[in-house]
Amino acid sequence: MSEILKGNKVTGKLRAPRCQEGERLCAHRGCPTKLSRYNSREFCYAHAPTRYPRLRGRVVREA
Repeated sequence: MSEILKGNKVTGKLRAPRCQEGERLCAHRGCPTKLSRYNSREFCYAHAPTRYPRLRGRVVREA
């Protein structure tokens, strides 16, 4: 007995992901890491500056 999968047809326009041009390296001096063409940032994960998420509706206690 074969199984049949049914689904909805994809409609509408599909966009291609944004890509960066050329071969890119991490902006940190001496880092040889190549960045993905889909990564729009200038640093690799190891050298990226720390970013804190925006917290809504919560009070964060300072340690």
